[in-house]
Amino acid sequence: MITLAAAAPCPCGSLKSYGACCGKYHSGAASAESAEKLMRSRYCAFVLRDGAYLLSTLAEENRSGFDAESIAQDTTRWTGLEIVESVAGGVLDQTGIVEFIARFEENGKKHQLHERSNFERRDGKWFYVDGVFPGEKRLEAPAKAGRNDPCPCGSGKKFKKCCG
Repeated sequence: MITLAAAAPCPCGSLKSYGACCGKYHSGAASAESAEKLMRSRYCAFVLRDGAYLLSTLAEENRSGFDAESIAQDTTRWTGLEIVESVAGGVLDQTGIVEFIARFEENGKKHQLHERSNFERRDGKWFYVDGVFPGEKRLEAPAKAGRNDPCPCGSGKKFKKCCG
């Protein structure tokens, strides 16, 4: 695991210090208040190779296939995070979606991971459930979705209250 000084800029790109941002979640002093904050703290945990935090914020039903020990050995150099879109996932929500692009370097080559992640609040805490990889194509609601139809993004809200 890599350690970072509390006063250092947070790797998640929030423009806050690590201690005032993701550091408080990693230390257990606080829990992420929103799906986006959990997403940012998980990205930061990948940067710092904190497999224990990644495991603790992963939905329980998906933990068996996750190897927290391998995160410490990973040589990926994470170089930036861009939040493309957040749907729900606020302090009063039970579910949220965060679409992001994480940039990284491996073996001297630049890459990016583009994911649309699903989060759920369980017993007051946010957890990463799963995600899909939309690639370069943005996920858009189909033109045939009516204003009162369920939103195709999977938020559980009506289209007009979500992506419409």
